[in-house]
Amino acid sequence: MTPPATITTTTTSILLLLFLTLFPSVTLQQQSDLDSDCTNRWIHIRHLPSRFNLDILTNCSATYHPFSDDFCPYISNHGLGTKTHNQSHSWFRTDPSLLELFFHRRMLEYPCLTADPSAADAIYLPYYAALDSLRYLYGPDYNSSSQHGLHLYNFLRYHDSPEIWLNNQGHDHFLVLAGSAWDFSQPLGNDPPLWGTSFLELPEFFNITTLTLESRAYPWQEQSIPYLTSFHPPNLALFDSWAKRVRRSRRTTLMLFAGGGGISSTPNVRRSIRLECDNSSKIENTTQKTNNQYSKFCEFVDCSNGICEHDPIKFMKPMLHSSFCLQPPGDTPTRRSTFDSILAGCIPVFFEELSARKQYGWHLPEDEYHEFSVMIPKEEVVFKGVKVLEILKGIPRSVTRKMRDKLIEMIPRIMYRKHGSSLGLRTKKDAFDIAIEGTLQRIKARLDDVADK
Repeated sequence: MTPPATITTTTTSILLLLFLTLFPSVTLQQQSDLDSDCTNRWIHIRHLPSRFNLDILTNCSATYHPFSDDFCPYISNHGLGTKTHNQSHSWFRTDPSLLELFFHRRMLEYPCLTADPSAADAIYLPYYAALDSLRYLYGPDYNSSSQHGLHLYNFLRYHDSPEIWLNNQGHDHFLVLAGSAWDFSQPLGNDPPLWGTSFLELPEFFNITTLTLESRAYPWQEQSIPYLTSFHPPNLALFDSWAKRVRRSRRTTLMLFAGGGGISSTPNVRRSIRLECDNSSKIENTTQKTNNQYSKFCEFVDCSNGICEHDPIKFMKPMLHSSFCLQPPGDTPTRRSTFDSILAGCIPVFFEELSARKQYGWHLPEDEYHEFSVMIPKEEVVFKGVKVLEILKGIPRSVTRKMRDKLIEMIPRIMYRKHGSSLGLRTKKDAFDIAIEGTLQRIKARLDDVADK
């Protein structure tokens, strides 16, 4: 087994910059927002030793196993990664797995921070749980994956002001988990261990609120929040510029699928989509004379092997020119592509409820899905021969325009604006703001419920 990576000069510089630029920003932000009404909004950030967060970034080269990506290049800009090109101010090569780092940075800008945990309405744990899981998934602690998180609990419960935890038994605490909850739900008794860790199965953490990229259907304490995309505008002018581009973009393709898979001989929705997309080119020539809206019925952007993950240009340009973006489930129901398509004004087409409707209720209200998306059950596509193309062709242009207007209206809700953004842009609630609001409401309801028992 390859030994853990040593800290490179670049990584050391990154960590130093993180310490120097993160923590002073708390005071500056609080001073600029002294007029904010913080009633029922106070948050205390637990002070955790760096082994629970920044030290974890020193293993960014992912030397634990040969198939892990090296995420060192994406740590810069507090988890947003490098710019897509030198002149860019809003677009970055962002890795969604660094949501924990970016969320930590944004928390330090939150206007209602308090140093007094007893005065807080919620307590944030800046623990990089998904990044810390790497050593349990691939590293020397693989056989101890059921222990993931216990070192944090022991610190909170026994070593650092245990009364903070004991006061509400963790009900007022929350953290961010940059991954699917299924990857952290291995039963504690599995021997030998299966894929994943048991972090969310630890009874010690049953009371905390966990913000994940994908939640399970039943645990009350899990709540999905949007994936990090590559769009992080720093001011209102750049946001408005993008929104205007989305609105003006000429949609010359009816539907687009950006992703991988679908090459298996086993029936599945991705295979059906790719076959339909391949066959669509055969009917385009015979229908173009009577249909001048679209020059192409279907476009496939092959993102196999992660080639699109850090290069938004590969899929954002095609999305800007497409009316509908297909969002079939893969290994798990949710996809980052859902949020990319909303950014591009490309109407998402879902094939199961767990892909979004049953996930992101804070950011995408369930009762509004018919206003901005299309639902086609995957069973009908795979086993009943329903053609996605025919359904989408049957949607009137006036309806697609209204749906696109709704998507553009929703863009602020699913994007994460850049840290240190302008006051003007802060008037628009972004994904972070809505996540914090939802967390505060959930924790208040939970504490009220506990108090009534």
